[in-house]
Amino acid sequence: MTNFEIFIYALLWLSFGFVHSLLARASTKQLLQPLFGRAYRFSYNLFSTLHIGLVIIGGQLVLGENSVKFELGDGFIILATACQVAGGVVIVLGLTQYDLGRFGGVTQLFADDDLIGDEEPLHITGWHRYVRHPLYLGAYLYLLGGAVSEFGLQTALWGCLYLWIGTWFEERSLVNLYGRAYIEYKEKVPAILPFKGRAID
Repeated sequence: MTNFEIFIYALLWLSFGFVHSLLARASTKQLLQPLFGRAYRFSYNLFSTLHIGLVIIGGQLVLGENSVKFELGDGFIILATACQVAGGVVIVLGLTQYDLGRFGGVTQLFADDDLIGDEEPLHITGWHRYVRHPLYLGAYLYLLGGAVSEFGLQTALWGCLYLWIGTWFEERSLVNLYGRAYIEYKEKVPAILPFKGRAID
Protein backbone atom coordinates (compact mmCIF):
# COMPACT_ATOMS: atom_id res chain seq x y z
CA MET A 1 0.00 0.00 0.00
CA THR A 2 1.57 3.26 -1.13
CA ASN A 3 1.24 6.74 0.34
CA PHE A 4 -0.48 7.87 -2.86
CA GLU A 5 -3.15 5.16 -2.48
CA ILE A 6 -3.72 6.19 1.12
CA PHE A 7 -3.96 9.81 0.00
CA ILE A 8 -6.63 8.95 -2.58
CA TYR A 9 -8.65 7.08 0.03
CA ALA A 10 -8.33 10.01 2.42
CA LEU A 11 -9.64 12.33 -0.30
CA LEU A 12 -12.65 10.05 -0.78
CA TRP A 13 -13.44 10.32 2.93
CA LEU A 14 -12.86 14.06 2.81
CA SER A 15 -15.39 14.35 -0.01
CA PHE A 16 -17.98 12.51 2.08
CA GLY A 17 -17.30 14.55 5.20
CA PHE A 18 -17.45 17.86 3.35
CA VAL A 19 -20.60 17.11 1.34
CA HIS A 20 -22.42 15.44 4.24
CA SER A 21 -21.67 18.37 6.58
CA LEU A 22 -22.61 20.89 3.91
CA LEU A 23 -25.97 19.25 3.25
CA ALA A 24 -26.67 19.02 6.98
CA ARG A 25 -26.34 22.79 7.45
CA ALA A 26 -29.57 24.68 8.06
CA SER A 27 -28.65 27.26 5.41
CA THR A 28 -28.18 24.53 2.78
CA LYS A 29 -31.47 22.94 3.75
CA GLN A 30 -33.28 26.27 3.37
CA LEU A 31 -31.72 26.65 -0.08
CA LEU A 32 -32.58 23.15 -1.31
CA GLN A 33 -35.88 22.59 0.47
CA PRO A 34 -37.94 24.35 -2.23
CA LEU A 35 -36.40 22.06 -4.87
CA PHE A 36 -37.03 18.79 -3.03
CA GLY A 37 -40.04 19.70 -0.91
CA ARG A 38 -41.12 16.91 1.43
CA ALA A 39 -38.59 14.55 -0.20
CA TYR A 40 -35.60 16.50 1.15
CA ARG A 41 -34.86 14.26 4.16
CA PHE A 42 -35.33 11.07 2.15
CA SER A 43 -33.12 12.39 -0.67
CA TYR A 44 -30.48 13.50 1.83
CA ASN A 45 -30.32 10.05 3.45
CA LEU A 46 -30.34 8.25 0.10
CA PHE A 47 -27.54 10.42 -1.27
CA SER A 48 -25.48 10.01 1.93
CA THR A 49 -25.87 6.23 1.81
CA LEU A 50 -24.81 6.08 -1.83
CA HIS A 51 -21.90 8.45 -1.18
CA ILE A 52 -20.45 6.47 1.74
CA GLY A 53 -20.94 3.29 -0.29
CA LEU A 54 -18.92 4.78 -3.13
CA VAL A 55 -16.21 5.83 -0.67
CA ILE A 56 -15.86 2.27 0.68
CA ILE A 57 -16.04 0.67 -2.77
CA GLY A 58 -13.59 3.23 -4.14
CA GLY A 59 -11.24 2.52 -1.24
CA GLN A 60 -11.41 -1.20 -1.92
CA LEU A 61 -10.62 -0.61 -5.58
CA VAL A 62 -7.69 1.65 -4.72
CA LEU A 63 -6.33 -0.18 -1.69
CA GLY A 64 -7.93 -3.61 -1.76
CA GLU A 65 -5.44 -5.49 -3.92
CA ASN A 66 -2.48 -4.03 -2.05
CA SER A 67 -4.01 -4.28 1.42
CA VAL A 68 -2.12 -6.60 3.74
CA LYS A 69 -4.01 -8.48 6.43
CA PHE A 70 -2.24 -8.13 9.76
CA GLU A 71 -0.78 -11.19 11.44
CA LEU A 72 -2.85 -11.16 14.60
CA GLY A 73 -3.40 -13.78 17.25
CA ASP A 74 -6.70 -15.61 17.63
CA GLY A 75 -7.43 -13.68 20.81
CA PHE A 76 -7.14 -10.34 19.06
CA ILE A 77 -9.30 -11.51 16.14
CA ILE A 78 -11.99 -12.62 18.59
CA LEU A 79 -11.78 -9.26 20.36
CA ALA A 80 -12.01 -7.36 17.07
CA THR A 81 -15.00 -9.42 15.96
CA ALA A 82 -16.71 -8.88 19.32
CA CYS A 83 -16.07 -5.15 18.95
CA GLN A 84 -17.75 -5.10 15.54
CA VAL A 85 -20.70 -7.17 16.76
CA ALA A 86 -21.10 -4.86 19.78
CA GLY A 87 -20.96 -1.85 17.48
CA GLY A 88 -23.65 -3.31 15.26
CA VAL A 89 -25.87 -4.08 18.27
CA VAL A 90 -25.43 -0.56 19.67
CA ILE A 91 -26.34 0.96 16.29
CA VAL A 92 -29.46 -1.20 15.92
CA LEU A 93 -30.61 -0.57 19.50
CA GLY A 94 -29.78 3.11 19.15
CA LEU A 95 -31.98 3.38 16.08
CA THR A 96 -34.93 2.06 18.07
CA GLN A 97 -34.85 5.31 20.04
CA TYR A 98 -35.95 7.25 16.96
CA ASP A 99 -39.03 7.52 14.82
CA LEU A 100 -37.41 5.65 11.94
CA GLY A 101 -40.01 6.84 9.44
CA ARG A 102 -39.20 10.45 10.18
CA PHE A 103 -35.49 9.71 10.65
CA GLY A 104 -35.32 8.18 7.17
CA GLY A 105 -37.61 10.74 5.57
CA VAL A 106 -40.30 8.23 4.59
CA THR A 107 -42.94 9.77 6.86
CA GLN A 108 -42.44 13.19 5.31
CA LEU A 109 -42.50 11.71 1.82
CA PHE A 110 -45.95 10.17 2.15
CA ALA A 111 -47.53 12.48 4.73
CA ASP A 112 -50.65 14.45 3.85
CA ASP A 113 -49.49 17.28 6.09
CA ASP A 114 -46.71 19.43 4.60
CA LEU A 115 -45.96 20.77 8.07
CA ILE A 116 -44.38 17.52 9.32
CA GLY A 117 -40.76 18.44 9.98
CA ASP A 118 -37.55 16.45 9.95
CA GLU A 119 -36.58 17.11 13.55
CA GLU A 120 -37.75 15.00 16.49
CA PRO A 121 -38.06 16.02 20.14
CA LEU A 122 -34.84 15.93 22.16
CA HIS A 123 -34.16 12.31 23.18
CA ILE A 124 -32.90 11.87 26.74
CA THR A 125 -34.29 8.40 27.49
CA GLY A 126 -33.08 4.90 26.62
CA TRP A 127 -29.47 4.84 25.43
CA HIS A 128 -29.44 8.65 25.52
CA ARG A 129 -29.33 8.47 29.33
CA TYR A 130 -25.77 7.14 28.99
CA VAL A 131 -24.36 8.93 25.93
CA ARG A 132 -25.57 11.76 23.73
CA HIS A 133 -24.62 9.98 20.49
CA PRO A 134 -25.22 6.22 20.78
CA LEU A 135 -25.14 5.78 16.99
CA TYR A 136 -21.67 7.31 16.87
CA LEU A 137 -20.54 5.03 19.71
CA GLY A 138 -21.71 2.03 17.71
CA ALA A 139 -19.97 3.32 14.59
CA TYR A 140 -16.68 3.80 16.49
CA LEU A 141 -16.83 0.24 17.82
CA TYR A 142 -17.62 -1.19 14.39
CA LEU A 143 -14.84 0.76 12.65
CA LEU A 144 -12.19 -0.07 15.26
CA GLY A 145 -13.19 -3.73 15.22
CA GLY A 146 -12.56 -3.83 11.49
CA ALA A 147 -8.97 -2.60 11.73
CA VAL A 148 -7.46 -6.05 11.10
CA SER A 149 -5.89 -5.16 7.75
CA GLU A 150 -4.27 -2.13 6.17
CA PHE A 151 -7.54 -1.25 4.43
CA GLY A 152 -9.52 -1.78 7.65
CA LEU A 153 -7.06 0.37 9.58
CA GLN A 154 -7.30 3.19 7.04
CA THR A 155 -11.10 2.93 7.09
CA ALA A 156 -11.10 3.09 10.89
CA LEU A 157 -8.71 6.04 10.88
CA TRP A 158 -10.62 8.20 8.40
CA GLY A 159 -14.03 7.06 9.59
CA CYS A 160 -13.26 7.87 13.23
CA LEU A 161 -11.77 11.23 12.23
CA TYR A 162 -14.98 12.02 10.34
CA LEU A 163 -17.10 11.04 13.37
CA TRP A 164 -14.98 13.16 15.70
CA ILE A 165 -15.26 16.26 13.51
CA GLY A 166 -18.90 15.53 12.69
CA THR A 167 -19.75 15.34 16.41
CA TRP A 168 -18.39 18.86 16.91
CA PHE A 169 -20.54 20.25 14.10
CA GLU A 170 -23.61 18.31 15.21
CA GLU A 171 -23.27 19.56 18.77
CA ARG A 172 -23.43 23.14 17.53
CA SER A 173 -26.46 22.31 15.43
CA LEU A 174 -28.25 20.64 18.36
CA VAL A 175 -27.61 23.61 20.64
CA ASN A 176 -29.12 25.89 18.00
CA LEU A 177 -32.09 23.54 17.61
CA TYR A 178 -32.93 22.72 21.23
CA GLY A 179 -31.34 25.64 23.05
CA ARG A 180 -31.00 25.55 26.83
CA ALA A 181 -32.53 22.07 27.06
CA TYR A 182 -29.63 20.58 25.09
CA ILE A 183 -27.03 22.60 26.99
CA GLU A 184 -28.33 21.20 30.30
CA TYR A 185 -28.45 17.70 28.80
CA LYS A 186 -24.90 18.11 27.52
CA GLU A 187 -23.68 19.05 31.01
CA LYS A 188 -25.03 15.79 32.46
CA VAL A 189 -24.39 13.17 29.76
CA PRO A 190 -21.07 12.40 27.97
CA ALA A 191 -20.92 12.53 24.19
CA ILE A 192 -19.58 9.08 23.27
CA LEU A 193 -18.13 7.07 26.17
CA PRO A 194 -20.60 6.17 28.95
CA PHE A 195 -18.06 6.76 31.72
CA LYS A 196 -20.71 8.23 34.04
CA GLY A 197 -22.96 5.20 33.82
CA ARG A 198 -26.62 6.17 33.63
CA ALA A 199 -26.38 9.95 33.85
CA ILE A 200 -30.13 10.60 33.72
CA ASP A 201 -32.72 8.62 35.70
